[in-house]
Amino acid sequence: MTDAPLPSDASGARLAQTFAEVEDALLSRWPETRLEPSMDRIRAFTQLLGDPQRTYPVIHLTGTNGKTSTARMVDTLLRAHDLRTGRFTSPHLERLNERICVDGEPLTDEEFVRAFNDVAPYTQLVDASQPYPLSFFETVVAMAYAAFADAPVDVAIVEVGLGGLWDATNVADGVVAVVTPIGVDHAHLLGDTPEAIAVEKAGIIKPGATAVLTEQLPGPAEILLRRCAEVGATPVREGLEFGVLSRTPAVGGQLLTLKGLRAEYDEIFLPLYGAHQAQNAVTALAAVEAFLGDQPLDAELVREAFARVSSPGRLEIIRRSPMILLDAAHNPHGAERAAAALEDSFAFSPLVGVLGVMADKEAEGVLAAFEPHLAHVVCTQSSSSRSLPAAELAVIAREVFGGDRVSIAPRLADAIDEATTLAEAGGTHGTSMGSSIGTGAVLITGSVVTVGEARAMLRRRERPAGG
Repeated sequence: MTDAPLPSDASGARLAQTFAEVEDALLSRWPETRLEPSMDRIRAFTQLLGDPQRTYPVIHLTGTNGKTSTARMVDTLLRAHDLRTGRFTSPHLERLNERICVDGEPLTDEEFVRAFNDVAPYTQLVDASQPYPLSFFETVVAMAYAAFADAPVDVAIVEVGLGGLWDATNVADGVVAVVTPIGVDHAHLLGDTPEAIAVEKAGIIKPGATAVLTEQLPGPAEILLRRCAEVGATPVREGLEFGVLSRTPAVGGQLLTLKGLRAEYDEIFLPLYGAHQAQNAVTALAAVEAFLGDQPLDAELVREAFARVSSPGRLEIIRRSPMILLDAAHNPHGAERAAAALEDSFAFSPLVGVLGVMADKEAEGVLAAFEPHLAHVVCTQSSSSRSLPAAELAVIAREVFGGDRVSIAPRLADAIDEATTLAEAGGTHGTSMGSSIGTGAVLITGSVVTVGEARAMLRRRERPAGG
């Protein structure tokens, strides 16, 4: 934290001069992990700001996994159609301003400071009028909505932070509501069954909206369709109105044929891996079709847009010698999807894992999903106070992998170095993994924070001296 007080405006609100001061001010508020389920604070806040979220149409996304990748695809498709976009996603991988993007680019540090100072005069008013103060997340959501209005954008793509019904982003009414696959995550907050979680996530489906629903388990599917009927929303469903017709793994990604709401689109190259990313792609396509109207999209524009898609930290190749992949899977559902993508898109021998998970996550399920694919796992931890200590993770890992396939390196940098050595040598602590030198790879996974810290570290290592 900074020692000197921030300068104030006429209202007495603290204003920031630098990006670091904005971070300090935001982090001094309730963290994202401390929640009080109410829309009162964010409604009061946005009303004081003039309800900026009502000055542009919103495409709203929820679900357990796939939200950020799908949001990035929606963004790219809309920009290909000459629309100015705002995109709000969370959490960030490396830097806070990644959460608020205009025209596909994060706000610069200067723009982020300006967005904070635009809303800062109103934070004290809300804090004083409510039983609880504004949280970190609520403040950043309001910053995003105000920044999008100021840009101005033609459309905002908004990912929920948690759940949907009482998520701060839900102060906006999405004309298109996207629900990606629902599994169990944040059970202590949302419920411990897919059905209970579906009730929360269905809350983003608003009267008159089009609800783009990916394939779901029967229970959640019924709940989502019931919500559509209750509020007069129009559901479109994966497997009926839209879907993946064909998918072939290819060098650097996959080739797809997609059935959209208005037409079929073939020869689409998607530079991302796995069936789950193909599902995200057709979901994004359906969302954009629903938003733009009744006519099919220009097939060539669709191809060009998908070919430009990126999703950092989602089976991202960050280094090639040896190959190091990053994947932000942090729950069993996400880990299963990533593991399936490893199976059909890569052939590493050995593949060595570096895992660091949060203490409130289901570590055993994440480990079990990756166990068939990892020859060895190095247990580590991120810098977050919420991170499960590496030694405690190793206890769980030994139950899943066996003792000889698990080691501990609490410092992330040491864990990466150990895994890289094992992958290059094809052996685990002197025991052969049955591979030749140079054929191995490293997968870093387990939490968004672990992957973000690893990504920053590895990008610094790869940067040329003086660059």
